[in-house]
Amino acid sequence: MSTKSEILAHYDPNGIGIDNGNLLGLPFDYESADIIVFGVPWEVTVSYRAGTAQGPQAILDASRQLDVFDFDNPEGWKQGIFMAEIPQQIQQQNERSRQDAQKIIDHLEQGGAIADSPNLSQLLEQINQDCQAVNQWLFAQAKAAMNQGKRVAVIGGDHSVPLGYLQALAEQYPEYGILHVDAHADLREAYEGFQYSHASIMFNALQIPQITKIVQVGIRDLCHDEVQLIETSDRRIVAHYDPVLKQKLYAGISWIELCQQMIAELPQHVYISFDIDGLDPKLCPNTGTPVPGGLELEQVFCLCREVVRSGRQIIGFDVVEVGNAEWDGNVGARAVYKLCNLMGLCAVT
Repeated sequence: MSTKSEILAHYDPNGIGIDNGNLLGLPFDYESADIIVFGVPWEVTVSYRAGTAQGPQAILDASRQLDVFDFDNPEGWKQGIFMAEIPQQIQQQNERSRQDAQKIIDHLEQGGAIADSPNLSQLLEQINQDCQAVNQWLFAQAKAAMNQGKRVAVIGGDHSVPLGYLQALAEQYPEYGILHVDAHADLREAYEGFQYSHASIMFNALQIPQITKIVQVGIRDLCHDEVQLIETSDRRIVAHYDPVLKQKLYAGISWIELCQQMIAELPQHVYISFDIDGLDPKLCPNTGTPVPGGLELEQVFCLCREVVRSGRQIIGFDVVEVGNAEWDGNVGARAVYKLCNLMGLCAVT
């Protein structure tokens, strides 16, 4: 097994992306990398269309087509990035649980109630247990990596997957905030009965007391209850709705100024949760729940760049809801690599 210094001495970043099972074909392993990336192929509760469980593999496959040079952090690759093997047992459980979840969703969409059917009630209980098991798996994996001084990133799957990582970070940081890029607020309580629904990730994050602020950007599809929760949160949640941001841009306020205003709301330690449907759907058309409108990829990069420029520290991130298609994987891979490199610029304390 090569040491990190040996890898750096022999690797040519100008060469082709080797098909070695790692992001961008980088030559690092778990021991030599500073950043460990976990792909979580889980989308049991998706309520519109499936495919994001294959997102981690789509990103991995597309990443070898990316060049290693990064404008924000040209030497960022040297920190060492390693993507752990995508767990097949989670993939297989996802396929089984997804079939059961679809029975519940179909019943609800026909106007039924879960309480009408003891069988569906049992299925719901089992699905919630299965989702909790995935949370516990990621919690353990993230905590083990962080205990070795490594930083962690997560690739979904749907947006429910990073919860275990958020819980692990809460054991390391007494206070941190989330910069949440998304088309949806994800503040529904147990949407469709699923405690760990993709539409409930930020509601569940609020149950973690160490998360003191959630700044949401690009939101443009949400329900009345979510608006009320935002408005009564005493600014623990601050939403920057996409139509409002666009109106400010049309009025001549620069995007960089808007980014600085949004970042000012965040505490010193920042976790970035990037649901790819926060982008204009032309960029990732096969995402699980596409919504017209949204941001350009470079606008998101600019926003995250301002976190670093403000002196705040990116302590972790996720990229989720990437569809199972080549172009979606390409865009998702660029998002993952950029966030790795921006995180590498931060002196995490």
